[in-house]
Amino acid sequence: MTAIRSWPEGPICSGCYAKACEIFGVCDRCGVDRLLPGVGPGGQRWCTDCAGGIGDFTCTRCGQEGWNHYKGVCGRCVLRERLTTALDDGTGHIRAELQPLFDLVVSMARPRSGILWLTKPHVRPLLGQIATGQVPLTHQGIATLTPRRSAIYVRDLLVAVGTLAPVDRELFGFEQWLPLWLGQVQDPEQRKILTRYATWQVLRQLRAAAGRGPIGHYRQQNSRYRLRMAAAWLRDLEAGGSTLATSSQGQLDRWFANAKAHQREAVRAFLAWALRTRAMARLQLPPTIEAGPRPISRQQQIQLIGRLHDGQGMDLTERVIGLLILLYAQPLSRIVRLTIDDITSDDTGDKRDDEAGMFIRLGNPAAPVPAPFDQVIRDYLAARPNLTTATNPGSHWLFPGRRAGQPLHPTSIRLHLQRLGIPNLNSRSRALREMLLQAPPSVVAAMLGYGPARAEAIAAQAGGTWKHYAPGDHTRPDMSAGQVKG
Repeated sequence: MTAIRSWPEGPICSGCYAKACEIFGVCDRCGVDRLLPGVGPGGQRWCTDCAGGIGDFTCTRCGQEGWNHYKGVCGRCVLRERLTTALDDGTGHIRAELQPLFDLVVSMARPRSGILWLTKPHVRPLLGQIATGQVPLTHQGIATLTPRRSAIYVRDLLVAVGTLAPVDRELFGFEQWLPLWLGQVQDPEQRKILTRYATWQVLRQLRAAAGRGPIGHYRQQNSRYRLRMAAAWLRDLEAGGSTLATSSQGQLDRWFANAKAHQREAVRAFLAWALRTRAMARLQLPPTIEAGPRPISRQQQIQLIGRLHDGQGMDLTERVIGLLILLYAQPLSRIVRLTIDDITSDDTGDKRDDEAGMFIRLGNPAAPVPAPFDQVIRDYLAARPNLTTATNPGSHWLFPGRRAGQPLHPTSIRLHLQRLGIPNLNSRSRALREMLLQAPPSVVAAMLGYGPARAEAIAAQAGGTWKHYAPGDHTRPDMSAGQVKG
């Protein structure tokens, strides 16, 4: 990048300059708590007076030190001015209901991120429609705004500050998508069938799951896929001159013979519903063939764990996620729901302590974190990302995301794994098998959050022998006291 400042140690680019102007703390030289843009010869953090020759960073408006967007005007004052204009309700004042949003954004640790956000051409018009009441200040009202991703981002901020009530964001997104998708189905009879299936089966299941906890991104996407494949099945029947009510065993068998595994399972859910509701003839569904992912080799697992330990070319987020998969066989949907409170200093649930053994709560009991990987997690906890903007200040998510109150998106994790060359399902399969060879399935299942029946089945496939041990006390008798086996 092009140098924009000349400091005693040499030219400095805009990125390094801005980063230096966002570091606050106690000066290692004079002991004053203030902005620390300078660096001493031994890496010490120095204030501008102790560093000397790097300039004055005091804002002429608010009197605070910080990154200056204009000469003598800090970024926070510029952000406050621009956001006041964006949230103007038409009377020259911020709409009262949006004051908490204003306070959240202007208090972010990195105001230049907020300024950059407001420079995007669609952000101010979107905020203006909300501020002036052109759309209702509700989830449904904001869902009508475009572009959709920006509307969701603003909606999450409004939920985070309490202006909007919390909702299951995945369920809400599905409910918004469903009528639009059904409206694209051209055949009236097919639309009628799909509406019944979506309403009384797919949507009902999602709502029931949301009542027990967040449904997760992949479950919502899977529900959409099931509907699309049901529509594809109906179109295939139509192309063969048939309907769901008049479909034959031959048509069903032909579909299952030519379709891919994930397509077969998606259509199976629809056909099972159709058979149960008598929307089609009593045909015989082909048996389910479960073929789990092929595990990577033990050698591959060890090599990947070694790479995570070395950390070359990886950030701390990638290293911790990789460890959760390669050591603990955790699915992405569970990884993103972990919080910092799930990292404990012992298996009784006491909070983390740098001098104590580390545990991670994936089930009950908590799983131990072996050295040296406990230090990797400690380093990550001290430098979690996405905490300097308005989206997740003070977040308790172990992996905070870029949207307010939300953890890192599973797709983001999947992209990290692809970059690292870590096959997700195959690595989890190997990790689980190795654990099941070292401890009884019931113990492993409880500790890692898996179902006991599934753990038993995988243990049998892996060659585990725990079930062959007779129950009872297998400790050796103490022969030192002259005990003789009678």
